[in-house]
Amino acid sequence: MYKVVIKEKTKPMGIEVDLTGPQGNAFYLLSLGRQLSRDLDMDWIQIQNEMTSGDYENLIQVFDKNFGSIVTLYR
Repeated sequence: MYKVVIKEKTKPMGIEVDLTGPQGNAFYLLSLGRQLSRDLDMDWIQIQNEMTSGDYENLIQVFDKNFGSIVTLYR
């Protein structure tokens, strides 16, 4: 006799964002950053100011610096 073992489906850890798709626009990243900063009790105003202090590349770098342990960005 064989014992049937059914494993639970695992949920992927973290969030993935494809920067070349619709989620890669600055408004989406700012919205996601705002939500995550609330959830993690981070100072959103400071993060937002830093994210918007430069160009799109700056926004991505600041986002990754603050949320890179939770969100994986792809190009």
